Amino acid sequence: MLVLVAPGQGSQTPGFLTEWLELPGAADRVAAWSDAIGLDLAHYGTKADADAIRDTAVAQPLLVAAGLLSASALGDIDPGAVAGHSVGEITAAALSGVLDDASALSLVRKRGLAMADAAAITETGMAALLGGDPEVTVPHLEKLGLTPANINGAGQIVAAGTKEQLDALQADKPEGVRRVVPLQVAGAFHTHHMGPAVDTLAEAAKALAPADPKVAYVSNKDGRTVASGAEVLERLVGQVANPVRWDLCMETFKELGVTALLELCPGGTLSGLAKRALPGVTTLALKTPADLEAARELVAEHAA
Repeated sequence: MLVLVAPGQGSQTPGFLTEWLELPGAADRVAAWSDAIGLDLAHYGTKADADAIRDTAVAQPLLVAAGLLSASALGDIDPGAVAGHSVGEITAAALSGVLDDASALSLVRKRGLAMADAAAITETGMAALLGGDPEVTVPHLEKLGLTPANINGAGQIVAAGTKEQLDALQADKPEGVRRVVPLQVAGAFHTHHMGPAVDTLAEAAKALAPADPKVAYVSNKDGRTVASGAEVLERLVGQVANPVRWDLCMETFKELGVTALLELCPGGTLSGLAKRALPGVTTLALKTPADLEAARELVAEHAA
């Protein structure tokens, strides 16, 4: 059984879309998306520097576009399940048929702008904690006023909060945590700091007509599979201010009988977590079109 996953914010790097735009029809497709949402995706994916693509309003649509572009380059595939980390859930919603590509890009553009506005209210950020026991780490973070915004499994938790709270974390790490690594994101996502963005997204969602997913859609709110398109959309709205439970998603993959995990562009983070948390499962990350041949072989061997 193959699960198809889409990465979240922070996985983007300067120029990562360049080679993908050389595929037949890709540049035209991205140009049409860019016109529709008022953002030059090709420019940001090929020429912009790290600071420019760190901007939440840019990074989020760029990541969804990259995920959709790399998925289409695979051709017809039949995964047993789909999931996405944070903004990657919008990519997963499109891949499962809940949203069409145009609706997904429209929603993520509004999401990115709303979350950027919310992040501008207070200087906040996120940091990954490597190692440690969640039962020790989570209470320690809460003592510092931080939120365990991403519980990713495989010994990784991401803390989110104000700059002062994150500085305090660097000076006072939880027992067992080896390193605290600041992330290249511009806000405390998946916390109460994103509350204003929830209202904006809820209003935007009213204009959409979600369909029920055609394949198992695994939600990172709680790792559950969701069969209703309306519920998927509702979860996408609330998700911006709620923690990501990727650890529970991986538990569900295991229960579904996953044998292979394929991570869409810009892959690396989620396949790395799966290597540690899902022993025996074959993983592959789509980084460039050079990975497509191996990905198609993986699909042919493991897809339902």
